[in-house]
Amino acid sequence: MRWYVSIGVVLLAGVLAGDVPGFAAPNRAAHQPGAESRQLADKDGNPTVDVELVLAVDVSYSMDMDELALQREGYAQAIVSKEFLQALKSGPNGRIAITYFEWAASTDQKIIIPWRLIDGPETADAVANEIVKTPIRRASRTSISGAINFALPLFDESPHRGLRRVIDISGDGPNNNGMPVTLARDAAVEKGIIINGLPIMVKEPSYSTMDIDNLDYYYEDCVIGGPGAFVVTIKDRDKFKEAIRTKLLLEVAGRTPERPVVPAAGKEPRVNCMIGEKIWQDRWGR
Repeated sequence: MRWYVSIGVVLLAGVLAGDVPGFAAPNRAAHQPGAESRQLADKDGNPTVDVELVLAVDVSYSMDMDELALQREGYAQAIVSKEFLQALKSGPNGRIAITYFEWAASTDQKIIIPWRLIDGPETADAVANEIVKTPIRRASRTSISGAINFALPLFDESPHRGLRRVIDISGDGPNNNGMPVTLARDAAVEKGIIINGLPIMVKEPSYSTMDIDNLDYYYEDCVIGGPGAFVVTIKDRDKFKEAIRTKLLLEVAGRTPERPVVPAAGKEPRVNCMIGEKIWQDRWGR
């Protein structure tokens, strides 16, 4: 079952109670003979973490520079917040593994933070500092499916074994490049990976940026997946950072929102999951 939450609904008490320049390809060494057994040995030799969390962050041109800065600051501030650190310690192991990459087109992904262990204030500060010191960039096209496909082998490369594996995708538009997003989502879910979403809806939909109405429905019906998957929607620029913190608290604490709004399995999605591709085709004819 998948779930939805609006920002401000979940506070700490609720969480604890209950293309391309910059392209960063996955580590090809993972596919060399013997690499898989070595990686498994490494995982077994390292402490178990509560979650292996992949933060996949949209940097397409539809995101303005202010949004990109707020997004970066939001993640950095959330990771060092006292609420986050308390949620971290509420887990059975008291630590998580995290990696952070930016994405745009299906062949444009750049790892900003390789896998890092966060187990307290010092390691959280180190990750936050790495996030904010990296120059902000923008790139063309929007491939959520490309982001998901890029994230999958990252779990194989993680030096830690997580009780949960989560891909956290933020973005302000539908998939318009690469394979259909539902195919990528389903492949991830089949591997036991959960996909959560952070649809960014702070601007009025615009033809020039290929935004759509009801992006939150699109994320709920076409992007997220896996047991307890959820969406946190940002509709107010002033709530940007709060939304990111809310989402991370839920993911770290292994909690889900209480209010289900996603249609039952087997029903038709409320939006066309190929809407982004259709808009691009209508506009550019390719």
